Amino acid sequence: MNLFNAHSIVADLGLIGVLGIIFAETGLLIGLAFPGDSLLFIAGVAASGSGAAILGQAHLSTVGLVIGAPIAATLGGLVGYFFGEKYGRKLFDRPDGRVFNHEKVVGTEKWLRKYGPGKALLFARFVPFVRTLINPMCGVVGVDKKKFFFYNALGALIWTELVIGLGLILGEKLKGSVDTYLLPIIGVIIFASLVPVFIEIFREWQTRKHYK
Repeated sequence: MNLFNAHSIVADLGLIGVLGIIFAETGLLIGLAFPGDSLLFIAGVAASGSGAAILGQAHLSTVGLVIGAPIAATLGGLVGYFFGEKYGRKLFDRPDGRVFNHEKVVGTEKWLRKYGPGKALLFARFVPFVRTLINPMCGVVGVDKKKFFFYNALGALIWTELVIGLGLILGEKLKGSVDTYLLPIIGVIIFASLVPVFIEIFREWQTRKHYK
């Protein structure tokens, strides 16, 4: 069993393992190393009618996955927020930390101030590492709890159901090893989620250029 391999998690741990990793990947800082998009996609394949055959007969409950995944991701985000709110300042207030440092807190504050918690949290769900770090950072910088709870849940729902849905649909059509399709599909998901961010950056650049 390999907790850092999506196929292994689905095959060896089943639905409970998938939900546990999704919770940890979005709520615990150790989740930075866990698969997220790839796990949801392969879980979707395993929950499809015929797709499970290419995963060595690993099969997941479709209903359990579709209902449980957004709940696990939402709860993970809440745990991350409260962790950041209570302990985050001590953890991130280190100028020399590679992952956790004050520079990232300042950067997050600027990002949230510029785009608001809604866009920031929705985009972050589709970006590895960012979706783990942004939740405790929101707690650190004091994002309004009601706004965080709403956009955290909305982002969790959109992210999990979209990626699982792709796995369910493509699971009926894939042939051979699922690993052949994994990286291109995840790459497309991440790229598509970042398009609005690129547009915002381009608009900002155009505005600065105009006023120079």
